[in-house]
Amino acid sequence: MMKKTFILCAGLCVALAFTSCGASKESAYRKAYEKAKAQQTEPAGETAETTAPVVTPLQEKPATQTTIINVDNATVRSEDVTVVNGAGLKSFSVIVGSFSLKANAEGLQSTLKSAGYDAQVAYNAGINMYRVVASTFDSKADAVNSRNHFRAKYPDAWLLFKK
Repeated sequence: MMKKTFILCAGLCVALAFTSCGASKESAYRKAYEKAKAQQTEPAGETAETTAPVVTPLQEKPATQTTIINVDNATVRSEDVTVVNGAGLKSFSVIVGSFSLKANAEGLQSTLKSAGYDAQVAYNAGINMYRVVASTFDSKADAVNSRNHFRAKYPDAWLLFKK
């Protein structure tokens, strides 16, 4: 879990670095990738003194954008989203991907649709993220069962309660 979080944070830092700088994006990406790869393969006893960590300042955002509710041992995030591509959301939805680019969200949506799911794309304007909804339900229990099914292929799948 810690390694996944580190890799996710390193990837986010790399993405932020590329969107803020216009010069030589490819070479900057290559350098950041090589540093992240080197850090990932370092032995556990080695410290970061041998390689300089990639550090990008994070943008602070208010904590009120996403509310996390834990009911019946199933964590549910409550967000205000608008359906951009799909039939509409019910109370509980299974989210299998979050993207800042609409095209990336639609790519995952088409992958899910070709696998036989009624996938949708919803947009959270507060944090500028497109959420890929794999399935949506009125019942929380049904949503939890569906999320558990999707976690076999999408381990970070989570539940959304539409405000």
